[in-house]
Amino acid sequence: MGKMEDYKRRIYEIIEASRENDPVSKAYDTMMAVAVVVGLVPLVFKGENRYTGYIDLVTGILFLVDYILRFYTSDYKMGIKSYKAYIAYVFTPMAIIDLLSVIPVFTMLFPAGIVGLGMFRVFRILRVLKLIRYSKTMTVVANVLHRVRKELYAVLMLTLIYITASAMMIFQLEPNLFKSFFDALYWATISITTIGYGDISPVTSAGRMITMASALVGVAVIALPSGIITAAYMDEIKKKKSKFEL
Repeated sequence: MGKMEDYKRRIYEIIEASRENDPVSKAYDTMMAVAVVVGLVPLVFKGENRYTGYIDLVTGILFLVDYILRFYTSDYKMGIKSYKAYIAYVFTPMAIIDLLSVIPVFTMLFPAGIVGLGMFRVFRILRVLKLIRYSKTMTVVANVLHRVRKELYAVLMLTLIYITASAMMIFQLEPNLFKSFFDALYWATISITTIGYGDISPVTSAGRMITMASALVGVAVIALPSGIITAAYMDEIKKKKSKFEL
């Protein structure tokens, strides 16, 4: 039992982000990072061919084995020696990304037995998020976003409320301009992001005033989360520096 736990702990040390004195873990991280990059190559081609199929199969199996090992050692990851650790781990953001990124391999191994899962092949793009584990810079960014998630959520809610309210106003002021309320939501979203494709343009003075207001609000919508993230990022960088300066 003791040896099994030692093996399990060693597996955990290997699959987690490597330390300076662990060449095996570094090699594993490098292999997985390369697999992520190579696994994205088929997405730049139209359709499937023999070579992209081999790439999908090999990288998919690697990601599947990686997910199984991470699930197997999740009690170390979660710091709880209980079945609850496995349940809790499955619902962590990175575990969900890992699971979604291995779904495409099942569409290749069992193409006839899985009906309607062809659309899940698009989940291959989620594999790029796995690089967060193997990049210190991406880890810092992930930590920053986690720290300010409540503030960003508040900004998102305010933005959605404004988009909905402005869509309702413009839909009532210019009903002939929009075929449905969804078109009004589309216009409101495009306006608040200051993109303004011009495919839907209000013709009344009131509608144009709402458009101008949306564009001005859009400037604040872009600036507010940028300021929040920048401030948190600087704090994170200072924190990292202070550890080395002590």
